[in-house]
Amino acid sequence: MRYCRGILAVFVLLGLAAGVYIGFGFYNVGADSPHWRLTSEVLKKARASSVERYAEKTVVAIDLNDPHVVLRGAGQYAAMCTSCHLAPGVKNTELRTGLYPQPPDLTKVRLDPREAFWVIKHGIKMTAMPAWGATHDDETIWSMVAFLQQLPDMTDAQYRDMLAKAPPDEDMEHMHESDHASSENH
Repeated sequence: MRYCRGILAVFVLLGLAAGVYIGFGFYNVGADSPHWRLTSEVLKKARASSVERYAEKTVVAIDLNDPHVVLRGAGQYAAMCTSCHLAPGVKNTELRTGLYPQPPDLTKVRLDPREAFWVIKHGIKMTAMPAWGATHDDETIWSMVAFLQQLPDMTDAQYRDMLAKAPPDEDMEHMHESDHASSENH
């Protein structure tokens, strides 16, 4: 019994110490100051486990090899993703350089389609990955996933050729039009 009280007391003290440390602003949240190694590993594990768990029930809703779907996704990717996740022939961007944690270079990794869909739709807290599901429908997000399946195999020339043929990101155009209209009213 005394042993249990001792363990409980240790946890209470650790909790209080963490509360003081965080509550008084001692923890540096600056993106130019990396997490402690343990914190980083815990967050990576939490992110990977969470995405895997929530994406598990996702059903691939379209043909990811349909050239029209892939082409649409190319336009979406170019408009929304290249600043952080790069494009063939692009080594780094000004925005990406200042992000922590560093976003994955999607020209070099092939993501599980269900997990990619879930992450694009819901975003990831504290990583700068937005929840595009707030502004884009599932069909559009699936087109991005279809494009991502092709991206790691693309050369710079193939990517530029595909972009030249891709439809523009209509969702972003409509958002800019509404932003412009609302700024004219003020």
